[in-house]
Amino acid sequence: MDESHKMGFLGATSYVIGNIIGSGIFITPASILRNVDSIGLSLLIWVLCAVIAILGAICYIELGTSIREAGCDFAYICYVKWYSIAFAFMWVSVLMTYPATIAICAETFGQYLIEGLKQYYEIDDALVPTCQKLFAYSLLFLVTWMNFFELSKFAARFQILATIAKLFSCMLIIGTGFYFYFVKGWHGYLENPMQGSKYGTGNLILGFYGGLWAFSGWDVLNYSTGEIKHPKRNVPFALLTGISVVTAIYVAINVAYFVVLDVETVKQSDAVAAIFSRETLGDFANVVPFLIGILLIGSLNSNLFSGSRYMYAAARQGHLPACFSCVNTETESPRVAVLAQSVLALVISYIGDLDTLITYVMFGFWAQRIFSLVALLIIRHNHIPVHPDAVRVPLFCIYLFLAITVALVIIPIFYEFQSTALAIAICLFGFVLYYVFIHKAIFPRWLVALNKKVTLWCCILFDCLPDVKGGVQLLASDSSQALLSERLSSTRLSDDSFPDLHSDEKNIMRRNGSAAGLKMLISSVPSSLVDLISDVQ
Repeated sequence: MDESHKMGFLGATSYVIGNIIGSGIFITPASILRNVDSIGLSLLIWVLCAVIAILGAICYIELGTSIREAGCDFAYICYVKWYSIAFAFMWVSVLMTYPATIAICAETFGQYLIEGLKQYYEIDDALVPTCQKLFAYSLLFLVTWMNFFELSKFAARFQILATIAKLFSCMLIIGTGFYFYFVKGWHGYLENPMQGSKYGTGNLILGFYGGLWAFSGWDVLNYSTGEIKHPKRNVPFALLTGISVVTAIYVAINVAYFVVLDVETVKQSDAVAAIFSRETLGDFANVVPFLIGILLIGSLNSNLFSGSRYMYAAARQGHLPACFSCVNTETESPRVAVLAQSVLALVISYIGDLDTLITYVMFGFWAQRIFSLVALLIIRHNHIPVHPDAVRVPLFCIYLFLAITVALVIIPIFYEFQSTALAIAICLFGFVLYYVFIHKAIFPRWLVALNKKVTLWCCILFDCLPDVKGGVQLLASDSSQALLSERLSSTRLSDDSFPDLHSDEKNIMRRNGSAAGLKMLISSVPSSLVDLISDVQ
């Protein structure tokens, strides 16, 4: 690529800032405070989460520039031939991580909408949880229905609206909080910031989960290192600057909250911004919950888009039943995968509260990173060939981040086993499936017949056609060909096939490219259901 078309330092920095700041800052402050019980310790956790994000981003820059395959952690783990581990974590992502992320956005939307409506209507406290669930499920149903159809006409415009809502809400909260602190002299809640702190190991780790959820997206430059001028210089500085700016915004928002609200008030509601605005903004407070609601709709839509395309890509590769690869040829929507992710989100939302859902997501997220980092160390120590332009980082950074990642995964197993057991069970089940079915690519005849019949009915019900790469044998990358040597097409997937988990804007911006790629994929599917029916018969 011509250097004149590459991003410089400022472009890369703005990319980092825009990708990290999302719905997390309006969801997790209460979650952190419920675990550590003090203002000072919660602010310290926000700062330390920024340090962890910077350290992780630097390590992942080496991974991304060394292994230039789509799939992020999946590709990194496959690169050292740990195919069973990659397959198992793919199951965790499809069955738990993505659906739980969708559920978090939907649940929080319900809470903010209730807080907004309370300003106009009297709502019985006993009915609040039920109303929150109903609003959450209604939104999920609406967004699922929208994702059945072509969204490219509306997605970009709506994402601009969501971005404006995000930035305006952040600046409004910070400006209001600092006005009350410096002009009104409201200092009371900040006078003893460390009072009541809980320093238990489990409390701290679960507090970090909340903060790291809000910082998710720090690996964004992994997807665009080749598009940055002088990456060895600009990438680390862009990460350091971008994450520092995000940290300043996050800490300022939390300080603004605590200027106005006491610890117990913040702990009792996940819709903290709505309560804050009601206490400080008078009639204008009516707008804030709905602004954040718009942001949450954008986040939910982006995550449903990501999760369904990830599921579609896995099915297309032969990792999941073929029905999940079914695509409507007119709208280019993988409708079965969209519905499956929504149903899984509904199921997971019944398992626990918001804190539990965040634990589900972060446990699976960080467990996979352990194996990616170990893979990087093996590549370094065994001198496995990688891309010649790879950016190298000091080894102590990798070991330090690995130690932090191990602590974030191991400690919750002992303190919150019920919340982590689901991810462990899904992962172990993935191992079993891999060695029973995938390793030798042997399927019972009844399972093959069932797969075809289910796919046929999905095609009829959802007006779509299957798009599976099996049976095509081309020159492949090592990771994709060895995972399913005789069943995968070796054409490498684009970045859109493995979307970023926590990007509210990046996935929407890539949507047009994904649609173009999907048109090419559609050309390989049967021209009508007649072909599929004859296969079943």
